[in-house]
Amino acid sequence: MQEHSNSFSIKDWSDDDKPREKLIIKGRSALSDAELIAILIGSGSRNESAVDLSKKILASVNNNLNDLGTLSIKKLMQFKGIGEAKAVSIAAALEIGRRRRGGDVQKITKITSSKSVFDLLQPKLGELPHEEFWIVYLNNSNKVLQQSQQSKGSITGTLVDVRLIMKEALECGAVAMILSHNHPSGTLKPSEADKQITQKIKKAAEGLDIKVLDHVIITQSDYFSFADENIL
Repeated sequence: MQEHSNSFSIKDWSDDDKPREKLIIKGRSALSDAELIAILIGSGSRNESAVDLSKKILASVNNNLNDLGTLSIKKLMQFKGIGEAKAVSIAAALEIGRRRRGGDVQKITKITSSKSVFDLLQPKLGELPHEEFWIVYLNNSNKVLQQSQQSKGSITGTLVDVRLIMKEALECGAVAMILSHNHPSGTLKPSEADKQITQKIKKAAEGLDIKVLDHVIITQSDYFSFADENIL
């Protein structure tokens, strides 16, 4: 008897194994990441199924969907069986997921911990390939008054305008603020430049009776809090 290969298409699977049918019968949560991506691309290559191809794509980013969301169309098209249309489908689906997370953030109106800062800003900063520096302005109940991007690019390579930060704080009536920026490299260790800009802003804010409550460094999946580590 000829042994079955793993290269047959989705339409040849049993109903219980087909990703589309599995989703309908068992629900979305029953599918693996590879099966969900297989639905997006529809078919694999001549030599492998859509699920096998999806597994290969996921393996290239250590099975991390956030990392997959950062791959360019050109990078996705390097996989045999992924043309422009399939690459665009994957990118669009992951962008929808990112925006959905961002929509959940709208519910965060009060900062209660460094984790809530991470939850607020990670959808904006976590997957960026470059550094951005943000300020979250708060009232006396730690409710968010305003979020503002202050610079784009590395902190050492971009001037963070302390006067503009103070101007915005006064205009929105803030009594406290939280500094935050991302590290695309994934490292959570603050640099000397990170520490210096923190102290520079903190000193300027004190003159206006505005507190700097924290500086939170954000990566794709984790964060570092100056306040939690007692180095503010």
